[in-house]
Amino acid sequence: MLAEESISPAVQDYVKAVYVLETRSDHRAVSTNALAERLGVSAASASLMVRRLAETGLAEHEPYRGVRLTPKGRKVALEVLRHHRLLELFLAEELGMPWDRVHDEAERLEHVISEELEERIATRLGHPEVDPHGDPIPSATLELQEQATRSLESLEPGAAGCFVRVSDSDPAMLRYLHEQGIAPGDRFAVVDRQPFGGPLMIRFGDSTHAIGGELARAMRVVADAGEAQR
Repeated sequence: MLAEESISPAVQDYVKAVYVLETRSDHRAVSTNALAERLGVSAASASLMVRRLAETGLAEHEPYRGVRLTPKGRKVALEVLRHHRLLELFLAEELGMPWDRVHDEAERLEHVISEELEERIATRLGHPEVDPHGDPIPSATLELQEQATRSLESLEPGAAGCFVRVSDSDPAMLRYLHEQGIAPGDRFAVVDRQPFGGPLMIRFGDSTHAIGGELARAMRVVADAGEAQR
């Protein structure tokens, strides 16, 4: 369980969502609408929960400006993320579950595993640093180093680099990447960009793939030094 067992699973979900959205927006305040969209709830429901987070000291909220986590909220978020990402990796590596299905299972289990089980899982996996989707796993002391990345869509033809992570929230997207034999850690090169918003032509190994805008935006990469950016 989390250190603060009085924190409900719903509150944990919101705190985790705020953390992820803060990280993806260069630590800018998170809008209620963005939070509602990520969690699949109404804006009114998200507003009510944001007020609750502020009342319990997990977040700071300024009307019309957004919400940010406090140090207390960040600690809770990192603990939930550690549970979630360790569970994803355990389900994938030890139980052979496809990477497009581990997210939903981890969502259910992350709130209930004990600290002892968390440590046993981490030890079994060799204290890993990333989950199956390339997302970094917080350490046992809740430290997390976020690697600087950019979207694949931001690169121009001629660029090259390494595909490092992708959101785990869209199973269909993950299934497509798996079917194409594309996984975090793979090297790539941008061959071409089709006009009028068309797909990027990306070479992974000996194969060239058409990667459309939505998928290209979701794929986070580390480009080789000096590569062009849109």
